[in-house]
Amino acid sequence: MNEHVLTDRNPVSEHPQRRGRPPFERIALLLQGGGALGAYQAGVYQGLAEAGLHPDWTTGISIGAINAALIAGNPPEDRVAKFRQFWELVTSTDPYWQFPPSSTAEGNDNIATLLAQFDPSKGDVVRALSNQWSAARALCLGAPGFFMPRLLTPWLWPHGSTEATSYYDTQSLKSTLERLVDFDRINSGAMRFSVGAVNVRTGNFVYFDNTTHLIRPEHVMASGALPPGFPAIEIDGEHYWDGGLVSNTPLSWVVDNLPHRDTLAFQVDLWSAQGELPRKMAQIQARQKEIQYSSRTRAELNRFREIQFLRGALSRLIEKLPAELAASPEVDKLRPASEPKVWNLVQLGYHSKKYEDDTKDYEFSRRSMEDHWQAGYHDTIRTLRHPEVLERPRSPDGVFTFDIAEQGRA
Repeated sequence: MNEHVLTDRNPVSEHPQRRGRPPFERIALLLQGGGALGAYQAGVYQGLAEAGLHPDWTTGISIGAINAALIAGNPPEDRVAKFRQFWELVTSTDPYWQFPPSSTAEGNDNIATLLAQFDPSKGDVVRALSNQWSAARALCLGAPGFFMPRLLTPWLWPHGSTEATSYYDTQSLKSTLERLVDFDRINSGAMRFSVGAVNVRTGNFVYFDNTTHLIRPEHVMASGALPPGFPAIEIDGEHYWDGGLVSNTPLSWVVDNLPHRDTLAFQVDLWSAQGELPRKMAQIQARQKEIQYSSRTRAELNRFREIQFLRGALSRLIEKLPAELAASPEVDKLRPASEPKVWNLVQLGYHSKKYEDDTKDYEFSRRSMEDHWQAGYHDTIRTLRHPEVLERPRSPDGVFTFDIAEQGRA
């Protein structure tokens, strides 16, 4: 198997020219969980859409499930606008460095001058303080259209009540999804749609897929119901939590599904497996999250490579069997798993800035949202500049993986 690392660090100057559909039977978009970092995925989708690369299958976990619903639940021409509506709704501007100076009120001038020193554009230290302020505000006030704090701590609610099982109420998210997502469109099957969640009672990982389920807002909410912040979501008598508790990537769901297809897959990760040695507590907690939420992604990627190798070996072995063995019932059962399908796995991942810490997944400022969005958009354009990304792999096992090198990352 070949692996290609993109090292182009030039600034984005132009978008790759639109071409016809790549020579794959399926284009899949795989969206990881990561809270406020999910705006990176919106930027990735914008870059793909401008290149004419519209997915046939969109699958997600947690915030990736919400982004997947915004894609599958809208026509191509409306999706970027719906992303913008959602991410502007749930984020907020910080007014304290935008205090309007007054030419007549000396007091206002003095306050404006003082607050201007906290403009996040004035360096990493000030930006870090600004982000911490925004994260604290989200903890205290929630995010509009997404989650709101309960009036009383869950410890004071009667046992067994929904209010006793979480710190935030997510009913506003249901209203947001109903307004921005056409669930009839999702259930029409125009695009395959899957979101992962965990059954609270059994601990089993479950995928809600529009080929087997009638998708409702609750299925999307269940995929992002991260405890103890958010309550479990009840669906058909069972309760579900965030799929990221078991696996933060939907790669295995796409790889294992039958029938196999030649696939161009864009895997959008929000947590980096590689990072620097932490030197303070906030960095330790941030690094802990990165390792925790990226570990299954790396494990699934390694498993994917092994499966592709075994499928190829099994396919070649079946071709060499005598006719009487090749026609046996046992071989018939093995054939669907041995189809020699090819894969291009394009990995696009967000890499934190120095001023971001363990609060980055619940820091819902407008400035950070725009930064994350632009990072996803730029990374996608840089990736698509390489024509081999959209070409069928030539390696013997039919697999070609791509990544972007950032800050010396190999």
